Amino acid sequence: MARKSTQRVSYVLSPPDAPGGHRLGVNGLAVDTTSSVLYSAGRDGVICAWDLNLNLRTRNDLHDFSQNNTPSRSSTSASFRSQVQAHTHWINDIILTQNNSTLVSASSDTTVRAWRPTGNGHVPTVIGKHTDYVKCLATPQSDADWVASGSLDHKIYLWDLNGGGERLKIDVSEYDKTPKGSVYALSAKGSILASGGPDSVVRIWDSKSGKLITKFVGHTDNVRSILLNRDGDTVLTASSDQTIKVWSMAAGRCMHTLTMHNDSVWSLYSDHPQLSVFYSSDRSGLVAKTDTRNAPDIDQGICIAALQENDGVFKVVAAGGHIWTATPKSSIHRWNDVDTTAEIEAATPPPAGRHTSSVTSPTSSDDNKNGPRPANQKIPASSILILSNTAFPNPMHREADVVSLSVSSLRAPTDILLDEGITLATPLQSLPQETIEGQHGVIKHITLNDRKRALTQDTAGDVVLWDLLRCIPIKLFGKRHLDDVASEVNTAETIANWCTLHTRTGRLSVILEQNRCFDGEIYVDQADLPSTDTNEYREDQRINFGKWILRYLFDGIVKEEIQRDEAYRLTLKLKSDQKGGCDYDILDTTALPTVTTPGSPETSIPPSSPGLRAVGITRAAMTPGISIGVGTPNMVSPFPELHNSSNGPLANDNSVGKDVPGSSDYFANTTKRPSTDADPAMKSRSSDEQTPLSVPIATPSEPEKEERPKKGTTLFGKKFQMTFPKKSKVATETKPIAEEKTEESDKSSEKERPFDDNFRGVIDKIHADYDAYLAANPCKDIETLITPTPENEAPVLNIPPHIGILIQEENPDSAVAADLYRGTVGTVHQDIDAFEKAAPSWLADLLLRNIVPFKEIPKIAFSLKPYQDSLPEVIKPDMTAPNNSSRLNANRMLRAKKILAYVAERIDPQNMESEDALKPEEYLELYCQNTLIPMDMTLATIRTHIWRTGNDMVLVYKANGKRKIPLPVEDAEAGKEEKPSVGLANGETPGPDQKPRVNGKPSDTDATGATQAQPLSEPEAAS
Repeated sequence: MARKSTQRVSYVLSPPDAPGGHRLGVNGLAVDTTSSVLYSAGRDGVICAWDLNLNLRTRNDLHDFSQNNTPSRSSTSASFRSQVQAHTHWINDIILTQNNSTLVSASSDTTVRAWRPTGNGHVPTVIGKHTDYVKCLATPQSDADWVASGSLDHKIYLWDLNGGGERLKIDVSEYDKTPKGSVYALSAKGSILASGGPDSVVRIWDSKSGKLITKFVGHTDNVRSILLNRDGDTVLTASSDQTIKVWSMAAGRCMHTLTMHNDSVWSLYSDHPQLSVFYSSDRSGLVAKTDTRNAPDIDQGICIAALQENDGVFKVVAAGGHIWTATPKSSIHRWNDVDTTAEIEAATPPPAGRHTSSVTSPTSSDDNKNGPRPANQKIPASSILILSNTAFPNPMHREADVVSLSVSSLRAPTDILLDEGITLATPLQSLPQETIEGQHGVIKHITLNDRKRALTQDTAGDVVLWDLLRCIPIKLFGKRHLDDVASEVNTAETIANWCTLHTRTGRLSVILEQNRCFDGEIYVDQADLPSTDTNEYREDQRINFGKWILRYLFDGIVKEEIQRDEAYRLTLKLKSDQKGGCDYDILDTTALPTVTTPGSPETSIPPSSPGLRAVGITRAAMTPGISIGVGTPNMVSPFPELHNSSNGPLANDNSVGKDVPGSSDYFANTTKRPSTDADPAMKSRSSDEQTPLSVPIATPSEPEKEERPKKGTTLFGKKFQMTFPKKSKVATETKPIAEEKTEESDKSSEKERPFDDNFRGVIDKIHADYDAYLAANPCKDIETLITPTPENEAPVLNIPPHIGILIQEENPDSAVAADLYRGTVGTVHQDIDAFEKAAPSWLADLLLRNIVPFKEIPKIAFSLKPYQDSLPEVIKPDMTAPNNSSRLNANRMLRAKKILAYVAERIDPQNMESEDALKPEEYLELYCQNTLIPMDMTLATIRTHIWRTGNDMVLVYKANGKRKIPLPVEDAEAGKEEKPSVGLANGETPGPDQKPRVNGKPSDTDATGATQAQPLSEPEAAS
């Protein structure tokens, strides 16, 4: 079964005052000579425009290279013009089209986008999409209305620049059935399209029909760059095999192989119609300029080592006597161009074979449109490169009578250079004329154990501590090792990972996915809330990370939807009033039943609307309760206090609620629901047989309703009696009132209209419920069904408005997630219509109804043992039963003090209203591996940092002497018998007893003899 596409939310952390410029390496360059603007695109997904302040229409910069290591003092310098975050992944190539009015970019986010810099400057529009990284672009001429793109998906597409979409599709692997059909290089002229890739084959296509014309075989490694001349009869290709080849379309073969590079050749550039002058760059950082004008053969042209970069050159472009290079650094360098018509500097002839330069200087021609050359400008002989293996060495470096090819000239350049005494060519320039400065991007990150902070390190080595929830930097540590800082600021906590971080574009991005973003929780006392705010929360209340951050990332959306909802309901009411028929004097004013989630405003649920569901009941959005249950296989759930037990008031036969397949109680603690039965006897019976489910959870807004233990009962009362748990209905979607099914409701359900599975679809469902309710109750007001997450579940976060937001879709057919929507925290509400179409329905359920997707809560298994049998056992194993029932399990977020509360309830129940009553943590201690456990440490942390083995944990409890705990009579008699004791570290199981005991009394067992689950409810820990 094919995996369906899923939507996710991402947000990007960045400082508000980030200057312009690239954060990571630059991959693409394009020059607009008319307006003197340089466009650059990089690995950060950004396209920048730079004002060069140069006259690029004529070549008037012919420089003296005698001072080649000193950067020239230029009277003008480039300035930042504008930039746009065009992509969310690397940009691999850019090209100017439509007479330099449109810049097209190809990215690893699988899209091809068009940006019109002279327009409004909005985000570039998508004109095409592949299913894998897009590596290269080509257009046949400057005024063409289409652009070609090549990708790792083995496809070449021709896209309409005016928004017409795909014009032509070419499947490279369809012709040769090659597994290496990726396209790394493209070039187009007229109706000819040339492509190259890792299979080392150059293919020529007809751009009108998409048919393969011919292919050239000769390279031995990846073809990285291709150029076509104006007539389309000559092809120039550069490869990772260190060669540049010249192919003839007429002859159908390779005419020349140029070997002036000693490393992988990455880029070619030429603005000459016949490619007689071209630039090439390689992985070592060398940029060479080749001029074959007026040479009798290409081999006899001149090749000059123009410059040397410190890193490999991804892209080289030239215009107006200048050269620009793009490297893995975020800065762009401008260099002086080289006049290849200059005289070669005379030098004392060295011994034969000492130099690798082997060309003669061509004469000037009308094709050379250069201004007057300074008299002192000469090309050093040491900067001349040998073009090919078959080229004659420079005559001034050889004996005059040597005119035939020597054996050494037929060898590879690497062999020649290895000869004793051979010197490498010296580039004319080692320092640039000007540097267009880039910025420092984030390249490393570490998520800290508390899951709310992260460390990042940028290209300058600076380490910064970030708050993932408030989206702000906390502290700058300067240039230090990332791991050293992490060891200083990390804490000994274990919290479920709720997000994914990446620094792909030079910024810290946080990705939230439906199946994991609600996994992480934090206790209120660890959330760094203002002290005044913490008093408003229950003891040990937890906050869900995903709910918290999403609520305030989209706070503008929530406010806008509330306003729209109010306007919609008002419009419906006005239409209903205009129809008339309502006698308001005799209008039934009985209040509508309501359903509430703890801490949330009451939401009226219309009683007789066939299409109106009890919104918010499917999954009440609150922190899960805590339970400890015996780990027996026949246990329905380890959290029975969250279930709709048959003894509860909602489980009687008159309840309208029905089971929802796959539903659960992770965020559905005991939600207050209106009873459908007003029978006092039923209420009394429910109270007597009350399970933890039927105990209402007090909310901060209703503290007086919190149920207190009655006199004579313990902290947990009858909740821990040994009962056989029936298979209860788990987290049912229950309508709040009994509802008679009418013929109208049957027809309505049969004709239920379909809704889109997105944010808008959820709103349409709510509107449909309003319509159905008003049709059945035309004279009643419509109460809102939008109930956002209240502040006691998600305290207010002031997220900076510049923080970027993305809605992305992961498709099994695509290599990376596609962007469906992009905006910022401050502007997302302005794009609400586009947002509603792109955002997933699960996000709408959270923001508008405070409902989160169901997911089973991970549990941790452990055993509780008394220290050296000095205290009664919490659960005594029955060795005659097929399953040892002393194994417990509980939510991984259960704190140690709650475990001690469970222990105290089982072995030493006391009246908590008594003045001398002690809290369990005041007279009991918990140990693991001989280590005293802090009271606020969770089970997950204990297991990760203290227990640190794969088998079930053994926790040992011990009295500290502040309170005397008497042994029950049965335990005292059993103590006379010889049986092994349990130490703090070994955790051996004591000998079997006749029956498990609860509060000193024999417990009930099931038919197999296995003790049933004994839940420890922690209502005050739910939020």
